[in-house]
Amino acid sequence: MITVFDDMQRSHAPREFIVSGKPQPIPEIPERIDMLLEGVRRIGGPVVAPKEIFGDTLALVHDRRYIQFLSTLWERWRRIPDAAETPSPNVFALGRASLPPASYPDSVVGQCGWHLGDGSCPVTPKTWEAARASAATAAHGAKLVLGGERAVYALCRPPGHHAAADMAAGFCYFNNAAVAAAVFREAGRRAAILDIDVHHGNGTEAIFYDRADVLTVSIHAHPRRFYPFFWGYPEERGRGDGEGFNLNLPLERGTTIKPYREALGTALSRIADFAPDVLVLAAGLDIAVDDPFKGFAIQTPEFGVIGRDIAALTLPMLIVQEGGYPSPHLGGNLASLLEGLLA
Repeated sequence: MITVFDDMQRSHAPREFIVSGKPQPIPEIPERIDMLLEGVRRIGGPVVAPKEIFGDTLALVHDRRYIQFLSTLWERWRRIPDAAETPSPNVFALGRASLPPASYPDSVVGQCGWHLGDGSCPVTPKTWEAARASAATAAHGAKLVLGGERAVYALCRPPGHHAAADMAAGFCYFNNAAVAAAVFREAGRRAAILDIDVHHGNGTEAIFYDRADVLTVSIHAHPRRFYPFFWGYPEERGRGDGEGFNLNLPLERGTTIKPYREALGTALSRIADFAPDVLVLAAGLDIAVDDPFKGFAIQTPEFGVIGRDIAALTLPMLIVQEGGYPSPHLGGNLASLLEGLLA
């Protein structure tokens, strides 16, 4: 299996995020990369660097105004006298969908309130470069699949599935899985996204919510008491042309492999009915029993079971790394999943 990875992704190194109203050490750290690469080494295969991407590729799913904001944010923020070290808003643009275009502020502080969705997307001097490299990794992986590879692993970091068209959130800045699906669509391929991260992929859902050409399916911890809280409910089925093309399968915290596979069976049946040409697997390894977020209780060998279930679709596949945070078995969990997918 080919792995795509850009070492630039190490450069984004935030220290903290907001939990229960106070700063805490962030688990989305560069050291995740080495743990994941250990899993890649167990599988074998070449590791290749992606080609650089620019605004046109990102704009397949992201607003150009947001791309401009993120590319200039750090430089503009540093010009503010006595500003905090990390860019953060004073106020959030609630109800912005109903606001007139003229309400978009010129102030970088105001733009932070428009584009930074929560306290879990800290911006560093290298966030723009690392996030763009992460999206490039997914785009390059998609092109390898278009070129004939049956399965490619895109080691994307920072992750992407909480990022909406014009908003960062939940450690995510560009939506890597959505970028990959858009690359497939541009090439005339019918794409489905299966998100197995323990957190609901609310950004991915938002990007495709009104569309019927990309199916989005997410299995995740129920948002009643789990991030992202406001999205991920079964009632969210899509809107307009997209009605029926979004499927959420929330499960209780502590879910083990048996009920998880039952939900996965439902997800795979819906994907088979959609009859895609290619699958984008948003591979969140934070469903593991020893992940710091303690959402589900999947054991290392059971990742292989999940992989074999998904492989039964017999679809060309791009595996896009999402969550999965420092733990003793992170590399082994990835290796088990990839082995199952290749079975």
